[in-house]
Parts: sequence; structure tokens; C-alpha cells
Amino acid sequence: MPGSSRLPVSLRDTFNAQKQSPRGRLLVLNIEVLRNIIFILFLLRWTRKLFYQLKGRGLTGSAADLYNYTRRTLYGIFLRLPGVRSKVKAQVDATIIKLEQKLVPSGPGVERTTTLPAEGWTDEHVRKALKELETMDHTRWEDGRVSGAVYHGGDALMKLQTEAFGQFTVANPIHPDVFPGVRKMEAEIVSMVLSLFNAPEGACGVTTSGGTESILMACLSARQKAYHERGVTEPEMILPETAHTAFRKAGEYFKIKVHLVACKAPHYKVHLSSVSRLLNPNTVLLVGSAPNFPHGIIDDISGLSRLAHRQKIPLHVDCCLGSFLIPLLSKAGFESEPFDFRLKGVTSISCDTHKYGFAPKGNSTVLYRSDDLRKYQYFISPDWCGGVYASPSIAGSRPGALIAGCWASLVRQGENGYIDACHKIVGARQKIEIAIREKPELASDLKIVGRPLVSVVAFLSETLDIYDIADAMGEKGWHLNALQNPPAIHVAVTLPIVAAADKLIADLVEVVEEVRERERKRVESGVAKKGAVKGDTAALYGVAGSLPNKSVVVDLAKGFLDTLYKV
Repeated sequence: MPGSSRLPVSLRDTFNAQKQSPRGRLLVLNIEVLRNIIFILFLLRWTRKLFYQLKGRGLTGSAADLYNYTRRTLYGIFLRLPGVRSKVKAQVDATIIKLEQKLVPSGPGVERTTTLPAEGWTDEHVRKALKELETMDHTRWEDGRVSGAVYHGGDALMKLQTEAFGQFTVANPIHPDVFPGVRKMEAEIVSMVLSLFNAPEGACGVTTSGGTESILMACLSARQKAYHERGVTEPEMILPETAHTAFRKAGEYFKIKVHLVACKAPHYKVHLSSVSRLLNPNTVLLVGSAPNFPHGIIDDISGLSRLAHRQKIPLHVDCCLGSFLIPLLSKAGFESEPFDFRLKGVTSISCDTHKYGFAPKGNSTVLYRSDDLRKYQYFISPDWCGGVYASPSIAGSRPGALIAGCWASLVRQGENGYIDACHKIVGARQKIEIAIREKPELASDLKIVGRPLVSVVAFLSETLDIYDIADAMGEKGWHLNALQNPPAIHVAVTLPIVAAADKLIADLVEVVEEVRERERKRVESGVAKKGAVKGDTAALYGVAGSLPNKSVVVDLAKGFLDTLYKV
């Protein structure tokens, strides 16, 4: 029949005859066997995945994961509906415009340099412009009003760093034969930090551009080690939900599946039993923080170490924030907990020299128990036409001037200098913590998160909107860190804050009273809380916390990043 797909009789008979032949029957049998093998492998793969999912999260946890995934997906579809999408976009655009107005200077008096000057400026012109840029209106970190951000070691140290920078402005460690002094300083920086963390014989490390790169390198090293030594092609790592978000970035960059473990009240430390249940043959790295960024809590590193050592899995301890404070707590007279290479299971540590080491920004280290791990973070290209290429970390060319500034900072401060700084900084943190715990004006509404031991103190409120408190402190000139899950505020004490601690406490007392009074009037008047005008922090985190799908928050964050590059 015209258009029929059936074979002509002669061809069909030939095909059937071939099927009946021994060779044809063997071919059909092989195809059937291959199909069954593929099906069985597919079944085994997903059965294995289901087994480890149920082992790690349990039936209830897996059901909750499925529910949350479904809820996020459906809400994402809702946000993309034509009428909803246009309304959401309008609100996001309005928020970004408001952000631009706040961050990007405007007006007829603002001088902008958007192209190269036809004629180079004079030295005096450049100096004048730099002075104007330096003194632009900003939150006064110099007065100790900024949490973290600026880890200032004092004007004298900054002057010395500037001199070191000037002496090595053109230096590049990628050419150690051209700049032998930089190579020597970099090796000595790593050695000094290793000794601070009680590294064993054979321990090693590299310098990096910051804590994020140090964490990325540790994750890459663990992934590569598991691939080359165990054949792991679907790597996974287990970390506390409070671990620095750089680990999530590493997961996205290097395609490592991330398992988050809850850090529940009252201790806010990683739950070891949950970590143990999540372990499987694809696990390449365990993570602990000493301390974590949100709450300043040191995870149970001893427990993680025992687990890692027993399972022969690398354990990375993130000491970026603890840096030069946590190794010296005991010597400064404060309580401490085990966290470093003295624990057998600890295989790598990240330490930011540009935080409480007071080095210029752009300095960090990642340390390894042995070269068995460090070698896996190296990149080596032996057959490039430009020559053999090798680099120890992400960057190729690196600023030798920053290495010089770091080295100068470490040797200038010395152990005694860092112990003295530890005493001042941790002492100021204790003063703020005690005030929040014991002052009646604060203790009735604020609650300290866990037991912080280092430089960070975080607090939340079960009676007041903590983000209203953050915004009110912002109006008084303070820049404190707003947290979520749970909503809280943290203060990362630095040397500038040490001198301003009493003022911070006094302003916090005043602000809490203002917010308490405002809340009382709102209740008395019967005004709906959701109708109240919110500050920037309360508005942002109020939205972020209420949305099951965070795509709106992602759009706002992208708008913020775009704003950073607008003139």
C-alpha cells in the first residue's frame, strides 16, 4: 500500500531467515543480554543512590527534602507566570535603583573617569583625587563601628606594610629566579603559620589570595585525591550548615555534591551522628569550623577528627576567621578547644593571615598534613607550546608586594604581639557577651547564640524583630552583620572595635529600648506588624525568609553585584 512502512516481502523474508540462522540468533541474544545488563546497571545505580539517601537523611528527612524541593519548584513556576513575573520584576528593579542611588555617587559635582585621560594627570592631581576617594562618606571603621571587614593592626604596622609594598611592587612569585626574596618570604610565611598550628614533620602549604581560595584549594585537593586514589567520579562532601559559603562555591565550581548538616540550638555545633550517617563511598571531604562565621562557635573538631581518621577521609578545618587568635587562646589566658594538627584526623587547615594576622588584604594560607594532599591542588601543563607551566594555586601571576607586606606583618608582630592582640580582642568580645547576657535592659529581649570562644558574638531575639535592631544600629552609624536561619546579628570584634566596645553596648541598650517601645505602641494601637515600614535589612531578610524559592533574592544579589561596576 502507498505510504506503508512495511518491508517488501522479499526483504522481510530475508530478515526473518537471518534471525533464524545461528548467527542471527546469537546477535539477537547478545542484544538482549546487553539490554538487560544496561537495565540492571541502571537499577543498581539508582538503588544505591536511594540507599545512601535513606541512610543519610532517613525516611522522614528524605520526605522533607522531597517536599521542600517540590515546594521550591512550584513556587518558582508561580513566580514565572506572566502577571506575577512582571510585578516581581518591577519590585526588584525598584529595589536595585534604590541600591544604586545609595552606592553610586551622582550629581553635577561628581567627577567620573570613564576613559583614559588624553594627557596623563600630574602627580598632584592624582594625589588630590586619591584623597577625595579615601574620604568619601562611609561607615566609620576607623572609629570601630564596623563588624569585621577591616582587620587593622595599627597605623605603625600599616606604614611598615606600605614600605614593604613599595619595595616589591613589581615582584611576581611566578618567577622565583627573578624575585628570590619573594620566594623566600612566601616559604617562611607558610612555615611560620604551620608552626602556629602545631604541624607535624613533613607538613606543608601554600599562600593564597584569601580564605575563599584557600577553601577552594582544599576542596579541589580532596576531590582530586579521591579520583586518583579511589576512582571517585561523583564526589561529595559533608559540612555544617554554618560552614563558610566558600565550600558551597567550591561544590559548584568543582562539581562536588554538598551535604549540609544541621547545627541546632543550644550548642549550634555540627551534629556528629548526622555526619556519620551521610558518609558513603563518594565522600571525599569532611569539614569543621574553628570558629564558624555566623555565630563564632567552634565545631566538635575532636569528634570529626575521630570519624575522619576511622573512615580514612580527609578533614578540613576552616580557621580563616580564627586565624591568629584561636591558636593563642590558651597563651592569652582564655578557654580553648582542640582543633589543629594535634588531632590525627585533621588533614588540612585554612588560615587567613589578612584577618587577625593583620597582613594586607589578599593574604591567606592553606596548610596540609603532608604533600600527599598538597600535590593534588597543583596545576601542571607539561606539553604547552609556551613551555612547561606549573602553578601552585588558582592564580598564575601573583602580587609579590602582598607577600612582602604579609611577611613584614608577621615578623613585626611576633608571638607576643599576637598574644597581646588576642587578649584585647577576645576580652572585648567577652565584655559585649557579658553585657548582653547580664544587663537587664538587654537580657530580657536578647539571647546569645551558643558559647562563643573567639572574636565573634552573635545574638538573636524571641520577642523583638532582630532586623529592626540591626537597622536602628545602622542609623546610629554601626555596620553589624545580619544573619539568617535563625535571624540574628553578629559582631566580629577587631582592634578598632576594642576601643568602641562600651559605646556599642550603650547604643545597643538604647536601640533595644526604642524597638521595644515601638513594638509596645504597635500592639496597643492594633497596627498589623506586616504593614509597618521596614528598614533595608528588615525588608531584605523578611522577604528572603518568607520565600520558599529564593530566585527573587538571587535577582536582587545579581543586581547588587552589577551595581558594583557602575560608574
